Amino acid sequence: MIVGIVQRREALIRLTVRGFRGLEQEINAVVDSGYTGWLTLPTAVIAALNLPWQTFGRGMLADGSVSAFDVYRAKVVWDGRIRSVFVDEFDATPLVGMALLRGYEYKMQVRARGKVTIKRLPRR
Repeated sequence: MIVGIVQRREALIRLTVRGFRGLEQEINAVVDSGYTGWLTLPTAVIAALNLPWQTFGRGMLADGSVSAFDVYRAKVVWDGRIRSVFVDEFDATPLVGMALLRGYEYKMQVRARGKVTIKRLPRR
């Protein structure tokens, strides 16, 4: 299970992100159910981890505008396991999206310092 906290009306969790050459970095990420991708990271973190570039991506932002961005590969420690994920480059607070949450139950107590839990769902 992954546990986090509500701060400033955002669900925050702590993740370890790894590059493919053994580099790793701890990050705080906001869980964003409106983001359908895996994970966003700022340019500085992508460079520090030396993440390999994969492709270009395009996505619609909350304001309706379309944005182009670079997509990279990384590994994330997720619920005690290593998962390979796509990372969208975005210079803002890192976001965890619905692709990473797939197969998990996401709960949060919507109040200051409320508890955030992400728990694996049983297999069907």
